[in-house]
Amino acid sequence: MFSTLSQRLQDTFDALGRGGKVNENDVKNAMRQVRMALLEADVALPVVKDFVGRVSERAVGAEVHKALRPGQQIVKIVHEELAATLGEPGRLNFSGSTKPHVIMLVGLQGSGKTTTAGKLSLYLRREGRQPFLVAADTYRPAAVDQLVTIAKQINVPYHEQGTDKSPVEIAVNGVKAAKEAGAAVCVVDTAGRLQIDETLMDELKRIKEKVNPAEILLVADAMTGQEAVNIATGFNDAVGITGLILTKIDGDARGGAAISMRIVTDVPIKFLGTSEKMDGFEIFHPDRLTDRILGMGDMMTLIEKAEEEFDEQEALKLQQKMMRNEFTLQDFLEQLQRIRKMGPIGQIMGMIPGMSKMQMKGEIDNEEVEKRISRVEAIINSMTPYERDHPRKLNASRKRRIASGSGVVVSEVNNVLKQFRQMQKMMQQLKGGRMPNIPGLGKIF
Repeated sequence: MFSTLSQRLQDTFDALGRGGKVNENDVKNAMRQVRMALLEADVALPVVKDFVGRVSERAVGAEVHKALRPGQQIVKIVHEELAATLGEPGRLNFSGSTKPHVIMLVGLQGSGKTTTAGKLSLYLRREGRQPFLVAADTYRPAAVDQLVTIAKQINVPYHEQGTDKSPVEIAVNGVKAAKEAGAAVCVVDTAGRLQIDETLMDELKRIKEKVNPAEILLVADAMTGQEAVNIATGFNDAVGITGLILTKIDGDARGGAAISMRIVTDVPIKFLGTSEKMDGFEIFHPDRLTDRILGMGDMMTLIEKAEEEFDEQEALKLQQKMMRNEFTLQDFLEQLQRIRKMGPIGQIMGMIPGMSKMQMKGEIDNEEVEKRISRVEAIINSMTPYERDHPRKLNASRKRRIASGSGVVVSEVNNVLKQFRQMQKMMQQLKGGRMPNIPGLGKIF
């Protein structure tokens, strides 16, 4: 998401940074490019006008004229105003509500509500709350079955009454069942509908009246485009949404929906769906998303993802093995697999400051990186446990067998072994307190 917008903004700011001074004409030209970039990203025109107006007012004012490096100061202003436009971090608010706290998920059909219900439940459980799922979508074929399958997959209790009962009755009975089960939060999955469908919108209103939800979250596809404003306005006018969940942000989305919906509804974005997997779900941080848009990376989210996958005790044991020069190819394989669990490699690399710019300029090919890592995994998997622990024992015949088993040529096997030896050498230099200097390190990726 935001890849096109990010590229356009970075190109604009790179051009500003090449000059020593920035005059009013430079600012106007830059703002023209920013306006075009936002419109191309499907940000609503009134939102674009307001944003560009605020940035322009500050950019031609005293705070830029006094700056030592005006180009960087304008980037700083855009960063601050973009973060302000995206709003404050949204958190679930259960104050004034009794257990089980009810969360209603609403949105268009195909926006990913049912999958999001599962992701949200998994998130709540990790936060120490006992979630409960209610299948109140009786219109979409197999929606109930899908929710039941997800609930079983993530081991969360659920309530369903098939498709014969009314969604209002199912929602009411579901909340009762959640209370009897001792659940802390009850997530109600409602049917997808058009905001202009008055009958179905009335049904949402009746569900709201009966279950008194603490949160009504609009689940919206990040690829919606300009129609996002009408969708958000329609649902907000009908039931009064309290927050947004953006799905499919890992797809080819222009991203303007995020900005437009946040502004027109004046409610916070609370979560982002980052992949199709159940753990592809993260809290929305406007400052972090702003950093990503402007090519500054997102180290905090990267660290949090790493903390989820890497156990502290295991990391300590691994560090000790490295210091004793006992780090094996099996250890290396396990670390690669953990990194893969953190998400798509392109997405992970985009969180590292500077990497996103290299990706956009074509200096890093995400697909090629994925293929290289897959080949490395295949090569190590084709080795016996003994060979992984004793790579120096690999003679020519063993290498030919490994290459054949992993579908590569012998030179690629040699390259992996060479890079692994360089890694071991670097670890020994670190152990001795010396700064490593290994030419070509990293070619394995």
